[in-house]
Order: sequence, then structure tokens, then C-alpha cells
Amino acid sequence: MQRLATIPAIVEQHAEDAAFLWSRRRREIDGPLLGEADIGRIDQRLDANLEGLFASGEAAWDMAKARFSDYPEAPELFVMACLALHWGSEKPLAEVIEAAASLGEAGTTGMSGAIARTPREQLRPFVAKWVDSRETMLKCIGLAALWHYRADPGPRLGDLIANGQTEVRIRALRLAGAMRRRDLVAAVCERLAADQPRERQAASVAACLLGAGHMALPVLDELLATTGVASAEVLDMRLLASSRTAARSWLQNCLTAPTSRQPAIAAIGVLGDRSVVPWLIERMREPQSAWAAGLAWRDLFEVDFNDTDVFTVDPAPLGDGFAEIEETPLAVADRADRWWDEGRGPARHAPFRSMRRQRLDALRAALENPGLALADWRRTRRFPAWM
Repeated sequence: MQRLATIPAIVEQHAEDAAFLWSRRRREIDGPLLGEADIGRIDQRLDANLEGLFASGEAAWDMAKARFSDYPEAPELFVMACLALHWGSEKPLAEVIEAAASLGEAGTTGMSGAIARTPREQLRPFVAKWVDSRETMLKCIGLAALWHYRADPGPRLGDLIANGQTEVRIRALRLAGAMRRRDLVAAVCERLAADQPRERQAASVAACLLGAGHMALPVLDELLATTGVASAEVLDMRLLASSRTAARSWLQNCLTAPTSRQPAIAAIGVLGDRSVVPWLIERMREPQSAWAAGLAWRDLFEVDFNDTDVFTVDPAPLGDGFAEIEETPLAVADRADRWWDEGRGPARHAPFRSMRRQRLDALRAALENPGLALADWRRTRRFPAWM
């Protein structure tokens, strides 16, 4: 870290923009709105701001610490962590880890984001020490590094699944599933009975990826009635890990239950059956179902609906009862019907694969090919920022 002549206002702008862009990327990375080209444009802008900070030396570090002091949140920690990992110095890295520990899970998230943007060779001196540490935070960020680079820690992974800390076990379970560690299927299935719902969810997804879906599916069913879990992720895996006939029957049962109806509507597009289009358009006319129906609509078509008028953030075209809905954008039923045009609409557009679709495709491919490691669906292409 060098002391260099800098312009404070520019350094501050780089730090602010980097935090904002990473926050936006994190929000959209598994969502249905942006594709890999869109994320690639965000990445290029984010990298440009990080490069500006790297070139600013000590001034950038002081600015990042000052911003974290004012805004102790994951995006600001992410910027600090990127700087510390770039320079590879023990003292700044120790400061970042201490700051991350003060934020709990948000701190681990910020560290994970910085690790994902750090070249493998710059992480090499730290990862083994993190994984072998007695500190929960360090084990978690070590596992985050292994996850991002799809690196298998070998026999240690079994010990990590049996670790005494829930957060460590959750990350170890995810890694075991992604790396298709079938030798650990018994240890993974043992965690299906864990106390914490989030751990049971991680174990269920890993079990499905390891070929033990018959044991995991009942647990996924139980999780849908549990608070504190990502119901969309549970539904996705429940449908993908089932046969097509079983998935249809199971989803139909969910649609008839008041507590699971809206998540089930949102997930119906995962099956790819476009015969539901007329039914889905009618759900768009219902204020309570419009958001879920829009999510299902995006799953049904490889179309960038940002280039159409089907969705809107203005409640006026939606009719009575929609003004109080906070989730946007919502699909306008009449516009969706016109766009569909009895099946002719999709052919008018170039194929578009959202980041969510890439995630679902990666899971499908892994479930269909037992020897295939879970692909990193978060890959992007780089485009000039002005395009």
C-alpha cells in the first residue's frame, strides 16, 4: 500500500460507486430481469472503480475505512475487503476480518463478494489457513473461496459438515452438493434432521444433487410451511428434482392450499408448459396474484421483457386494487395477451437467458448428469460500459 498523490473527491466517488454497483449486482445476480451481458456491463463499471481505488493506494484504504465507519454495511465492507485482498497485506486483511465479524452474516456476505473478484493466486496464501481456523468467520470465508472457485478440499469437507457451528455446516453442505461428493451423502442426509430450517434447506439441496432426492423431497415439503427459508429456492429444487408428472401433481396440490398458492403460481413457469398462459394472464388481473404471475411469465419465455411493454411500474394501466402493491414491475394482463398473440409473440424476439434461467439450467444439468459438477451460472461477458 503506497502513499500517492490523489484527488479525495475522485477517490470517494470510486468507493461510493463500487459499493453501489456491487450491491446492485448482488441483488440481480440470480434474478429474472438481467442476463449475463447486463451483469457484464455492471462488472466492467465495478472493475473500473476498483482499479481506480487500487491505483490510489493508502488514500483509497483510508477512504474505504471512513465510509465503513459511517455506513457499517456489506457493500462498504466489500470495498474494504477488495482492497485488502488486492494488496495481500496481513494488517489490512485483519482489520477487514474484524469489521466483517462485527456485521455477522452480512459481513461474511461482503467478504464472499470480494473473494469472488480476487484472482485465485492472490487467495492461495490465505484459504487453507481460513478453512483450518478455529474461528467461525474464517471458516465461512474459506468455504466461500472454495465455492466461488469450485475447489474441493478433500477429506476436510466431511469434518466441516460435522462442524459445531451452523453457518459452517451450511456452507460445507452447499459445497458438497456442488462438487458432487457422493462419498459424503450419508453425512449430508444426516443434516436433513437439523434443528435450523436453513441448514435443512442446504442439506436438502445437496442431497438432491447427490442422488438422494427421495430422502430430501419430504424435507423440502416441510420447509415450505416454515418461516426463515427462501421459499422460491425450495420450490425450484422441489420441482426440478421430481419427475415431470410428479412435479405437476405436487404443484397442483400447492395451488389449492392458501398458504402455498402464491409461491406455487410464481414457480409454475419452471415446468416450461406454455399451456398455462391463458390461466396465467387471468392471474395477472388479480392484485393478490399479479406479482407471482409475472415471475412465472418470465420463466416461461426466453425473452427480455425489458424490451416490451408487458410489464409496468405504473399502477394506472393495471386497474383497481393495484395501487397498494409494493412489488414492481407488474405484468399488465391485456398487454401480455396481445404480446402472446396465440403463441406468435415469443418468435419475434432474440433468445434471452436471464441469470435466473441460467441458474435453473445449471441445476437441471447437474441433476441429469450425476458426474457433472454444478456449473458456475454467474459467469458474465464483458461489454464496454457505454453500450
